[in-house]
Amino acid sequence: MEKLSKNFTLFELLSSPTAHRQKIFEQFTPSENVKDNLLALVTNVLQPLRDYLGKPIVVTSGYRCPRVNSAVGGARTSQHIKGQAADIKVPGMSTLDVCKAVKAAGIEFDQMIEEYGSWVHISFNKRGNRNQIFQKASGKPYTALTI
Repeated sequence: MEKLSKNFTLFELLSSPTAHRQKIFEQFTPSENVKDNLLALVTNVLQPLRDYLGKPIVVTSGYRCPRVNSAVGGARTSQHIKGQAADIKVPGMSTLDVCKAVKAAGIEFDQMIEEYGSWVHISFNKRGNRNQIFQKASGKPYTALTI
């Protein structure tokens, strides 16, 4: 099992129930560029957040090959396709508290989206980050979120 950091493996950033269920095997053989992006995401965002919180982070969705992204209804331009994004949860913490922790820890990110009160989408772009924060609620458009 290839480790990306002290607490994260490549497999957990590739794992997808949808890929398993639909037998989409290319999900598990990402390009070197995708692997490099996942390593940057883990190194710059996920592991620093894990260290700051002192708690496990559950990755519910990391890299998505185009077929998996389509199957889950992801945007055609999703950063998940590039390996630049992960959807995460932290057991025992609300999604809003996770967002606040990212800010308090001074972690640089491209986009952070508190989605439906269920998970936090967070991305990192090696070529520059916008530090955008949004919130998505059922039936409503994305709105800016001030933390």
